[in-house]
Amino acid sequence: MLRLTFYKLVIGFLLLVIIIMAVFISVSRPKKAPPVQIPKVKWKIAIVIDDWGYTLKNMPIMDNIKYPLTAAVLPNLPYSSRVAKELYERGFEVILHLPMEPKEKYALEKNTILISMGEETIKKIIAEALSSVSYAKGVSNHQGSRATEDPRIMEVVFRELKKRRLYYLDSFVSRNSACTDLAHKMHLPIAKRDIFLDNFEDPVYIKLQMKKLKNKARMHGEAIGIGHDRKNTLKVISEVMPQLEKEGYRFVFLSELER
Repeated sequence: MLRLTFYKLVIGFLLLVIIIMAVFISVSRPKKAPPVQIPKVKWKIAIVIDDWGYTLKNMPIMDNIKYPLTAAVLPNLPYSSRVAKELYERGFEVILHLPMEPKEKYALEKNTILISMGEETIKKIIAEALSSVSYAKGVSNHQGSRATEDPRIMEVVFRELKKRRLYYLDSFVSRNSACTDLAHKMHLPIAKRDIFLDNFEDPVYIKLQMKKLKNKARMHGEAIGIGHDRKNTLKVISEVMPQLEKEGYRFVFLSELER
């Protein structure tokens, strides 16, 4: 009887030891780190920076931008060829920013396409402009509120772009632009600007416009913003892009959004 009681005590003691050890191991075992939550990309944003070619002073800021960005380079300027080459080598997409006739009394760039011009003159201007902006994958209008309303002019332009396998970005400087309907009719890939980012150069304003751009992308799945080769614009963009990526936005080259 005593022996049986002794065995029961031993067994009970061993069970207690096993339970204590199991508790100790479970407590001391390092916990697995929670899985990193990678935001699901839902919305695409393309940013185009216009008016490259006047200067190289903002090129160092571009080294801080590690996301896809499209640069629209004006032709026939002192730095047109060089800036196109340097931006391309940095991994950015390059397009030609083609000067076209506005309604406003702006100073015109050299070889601006005018609605009074004939087809051969327009074709020659486009050829010369493209020769000064290497690596161009597409073309956008610089100014052009009058020219982009004129189907005859835009048909000549679009025939040249289609022949060269280039897409077109309508900067959409006129509500009466003929570009989208005509491009679809001619089966030319086209994109259209949604938001101008820097009508004012104040950083606070630019940040507000970037917010409008992301809201546009959230509503429609994608959005296109246009800014300019200005220090404040480029600095704000470089600061905002990482945060928008964390929120689930993906930056793409303009060519990804052409239709």
